[in-house]
Amino acid sequence: MTAHAELAHYRKTFTPTPFTVHIDRPGPGDGPLLWRLARDSETLDLNSSYSYLLWSRDFAGTSAVARDASGRTVGFVSGYLRPDDPGTLFIWQVAVDASVRGLGIAGTLLDGLSARVAEEQGLRFLETTISPGNLASQRLFASYAERHGAALTREVLFGDDAFPDGGHEPEVLHRIGPFRAA
Repeated sequence: MTAHAELAHYRKTFTPTPFTVHIDRPGPGDGPLLWRLARDSETLDLNSSYSYLLWSRDFAGTSAVARDASGRTVGFVSGYLRPDDPGTLFIWQVAVDASVRGLGIAGTLLDGLSARVAEEQGLRFLETTISPGNLASQRLFASYAERHGAALTREVLFGDDAFPDGGHEPEVLHRIGPFRAA
């Protein structure tokens, strides 16, 4: 089975917990919800509310939302295909509502999104940046790499001195792959 077929199979069969979520594309109406989830995460860099509106419209194909059985948005992952490397999905932010953290929703979002991108556009690598103090995100992406049998490399992409506003930890690039083409 190719990596893309494995991702598609995993997307259809992965049930991490008894808590059921539906993974969907965001729409423009999701922007305010994503902004609130990012704000309430207390770990993410909060972008303007306008950026979440645009993200939900212009990058819906490379982003995902998790909705519970009642339709409430309980998590999201935002991403984009790198313009100079369209086989690489860069994950910008992952957030899960505090009331449902620890139930595997972030992993489900990553698996669902990467499977969709692999099916629709092809996927060779998944990237993200994580600050050294964000251990939860480091575990999330390491477990993703392990589940998919993919290599994980790390290197500082932006040192703390790259941020003009100061007080920001370095951003370490986590690169997962390559995934085999279908």
